[in-house]
Amino acid sequence: MRTICDTHVLLFWADQPQRLSAPARAAVDRGLETEALACADISLWEIAMLYARGRINNRAGITATDYIQDIIAAMAITVLPITAEIAELAQSTAFAHGDPADRLIGATALAHRIPLISADEKLRATPGLRCIW
Repeated sequence: MRTICDTHVLLFWADQPQRLSAPARAAVDRGLETEALACADISLWEIAMLYARGRINNRAGITATDYIQDIIAAMAITVLPITAEIAELAQSTAFAHGDPADRLIGATALAHRIPLISADEKLRATPGLRCIW
């Protein structure tokens, strides 16, 4: 079964795997084995923004594009685009979250009817959203 990774899950996996909870790590490992991991396309923008702000340690001296592409390739991530349904869901009252990117990530999981790996408590409290953490 395909599973969506929240942005921080991609970053934890790449740079600080010890920050993943045991259930999150198990879900990522299953997804890696079956090449069934995905992310919302807004996660790519979030990573680029964090990279530009110096919030991601650039030990290798590579560009944000290379960093993002390395994660996508290493995890065999499928990037899921925003659709009209996802855009509408993200604006619904189901989300208490104020962050538009997080709303889009949650809406992507809801629209595809697949679980989201996330530590975000507000997303995990979203009705109907199956979360792993």
